[in-house]
Amino acid sequence: MKRRLNVPLSRLALPLLFLAFTGCQNREAAEPAPVRPVLSVIAQARSEQSLTVAGTVQPQVRTDLSFRVLGRIIARDVRVGDLVTKDQLLSAVDPTQLELAVRAARANLNSAQAQLANAQSTEARQRSLLESRTASEATYESAQQALEAAQASATRAEASLVKAQEQVAYAQIRADYDGVVTAIGAEVGQVVSPGVPVVTVARPDLRDAVVDIPEWVGDQVKIGTPFDVTLQINPDLKVKGTVREIAPQADQATRTLRIRIALNDPPVSFRLGTTVTATVMAKAPPQIELPRSALLERDGKTMVWIVDPATSSVMLREVKLGRSGDQTIAVTDGLEAGARVVTAGVNSLSAGQKVRIEEGPRA
Repeated sequence: MKRRLNVPLSRLALPLLFLAFTGCQNREAAEPAPVRPVLSVIAQARSEQSLTVAGTVQPQVRTDLSFRVLGRIIARDVRVGDLVTKDQLLSAVDPTQLELAVRAARANLNSAQAQLANAQSTEARQRSLLESRTASEATYESAQQALEAAQASATRAEASLVKAQEQVAYAQIRADYDGVVTAIGAEVGQVVSPGVPVVTVARPDLRDAVVDIPEWVGDQVKIGTPFDVTLQINPDLKVKGTVREIAPQADQATRTLRIRIALNDPPVSFRLGTTVTATVMAKAPPQIELPRSALLERDGKTMVWIVDPATSSVMLREVKLGRSGDQTIAVTDGLEAGARVVTAGVNSLSAGQKVRIEEGPRA
């Protein structure tokens, strides 16, 4: 007679569960990591690149108008933004002292003219007496000298009157051309000295794009070099321009050169003071540029993922960066031309991971 074994089911279940769990682990360890598709670029050194710099629209002709005499301002008929026409009155100082000087100069002229008339009659009378042998030559010569002195005094008095009258005109500031007021330097009631700017007028029809370019580009930019200039608030608005003026030396702090680009028929949207972007193709020392998405910051270092073509796996490489553009940044060290660099998903890769190349643009 057979004996039945009374073994609890729990004791049989535990070994079975252990064997099943171990088998699953072995299968998972045996399964290879999935190959991940990545976007990449092949690094290439470029010697020519697009240079883009920001600047502002400024007038080609701008004049700081000031009084030529000392005085207290009694009128200023314009404000910033006003359109003015040629010879329009812009400001004036109190002309009282200048008008009094005119009256004094006119009185001096009348006195000099009276002395001249008296000297002329004396000279004529002495000449008549000399001809009749009733006057000496010495007396006639004295009359001639007095006449010459009177003529000189009258000429001087006449010049003084003209000068005083001209200075009355200096008490007013008038526009030299049609333009727009861009700045105000003094207010009514203020006493200003000669030469102190009171009103600034610019010609709005002649406009420049004023930008600062890197010093290394300075040798390539000449008078007449073409630029493309776009409005930053509306990049669809673009005009052509040519370099009109180049600063003779670079700024000591920024090491940049300021240039003025004459705009060719700019639309009304290119108002004075608006921000623009100027672009030109420039030759630079050969360097590699990468998309910003290819960079990875780790432990305070900048790195990129390099794809090993032999094993189709990725590895990290530290790089050093140079100047940057809107979408790209230059690599100055750590990367050679021809290397394939991952450009997307750099934060989710691991060293030695297998990848599949999805063709992307060339750097």
